[in-house]
Amino acid sequence: MRKEFPILEFDDTKEAVIEPHKTIEKLNVPEYGVMCFFNDILQKFKNQGKLRTVASFKSEMGENPMYELEYEGNKVAVFNPGVGAPLAASVLEEAIAMGINKFIACGSAGVLNKEIAVGHIIIPDSAVRDEGMSYHYLPPSREVEANREAVEAIKEVLKNYKYKYLISKTWTTDAFYRETPQKVKLRREEGCSTVEMEAAAFFAVAKFRNIKFGQILYGGDDVSCEEWDSRSYNTRDHIRENLFWLAVEACLKL
Repeated sequence: MRKEFPILEFDDTKEAVIEPHKTIEKLNVPEYGVMCFFNDILQKFKNQGKLRTVASFKSEMGENPMYELEYEGNKVAVFNPGVGAPLAASVLEEAIAMGINKFIACGSAGVLNKEIAVGHIIIPDSAVRDEGMSYHYLPPSREVEANREAVEAIKEVLKNYKYKYLISKTWTTDAFYRETPQKVKLRREEGCSTVEMEAAAFFAVAKFRNIKFGQILYGGDDVSCEEWDSRSYNTRDHIRENLFWLAVEACLKL
């Protein structure tokens, strides 16, 4: 069991000391869940009366609301998972325990190629595991694959609207302040087009819990060169709002 590095000491025991389904109450929530990283968009929809608070995730940071959205006769749970693999994957765990089992996450990602325009849609089909959370759910490996059914659902929706998109490997890291030029070069050489902080952990939790999970991203800031370019990625309200609705439609196809 003991390895040279603790991160490699994977334990496949199914029952942990703290199990979500034993500590989180199962609720009358939709089976579909959209995890939206755009808090500004969620607040806008809440103010417009499109979202109704039905539950909340609780931590030392306070309460994080879960909303219910009615869309074309269907009910969808909507919430912000929080930034970073440990928090976001733990919120995913709690959402599964509450009763949701089909998920699409929507967010932005840094691009490793400046030719990927701001707003261009990317579907991650695998993730390089350069974070820590996924190693507690799956044996050590360089990559983890996305759920194929979820990837196909996203593709179907995008094709229906005739959107151009890129299917690519993504680089998941815990440390966005340590995305060095050499690391960027290394990840680009192994096929990554984007960098973000949650995908590998999401994919690992989904495999471990045997639920459907996919992710849809848009090209955000540019980290492909030595000088970072934000490209004002987080002010693109139209892009972010549009991505949310695409995620809702994809989720309902699962």
